[in-house]
Amino acid sequence: MITPQNVLRHELIGLYASVEKSCNLFEKDVFGLIVDETRNTVSLNTPNGVKIFEKHGRVFRVIIPDGTVVRIDGDALVYRSKRRK
Repeated sequence: MITPQNVLRHELIGLYASVEKSCNLFEKDVFGLIVDETRNTVSLNTPNGVKIFEKHGRVFRVIIPDGTVVRIDGDALVYRSKRRK
């Protein structure tokens, strides 16, 4: 079960997310379903197609299955889910 305390250790694919903070103003508030995740990127399926975002330097808002919104620093995601703390 995904909780705010253990979200970093879980697979994020299938969760909805948005970009809360980015140095690129065009990325801010982009929202969609996480369809892929690599060590350094997250892919969101948005109304305008699939967009790929670097994890480093961004903050994401992720909605976990119970509806809770969790704020995640992208720098903490720059590992495979099994190696995240």
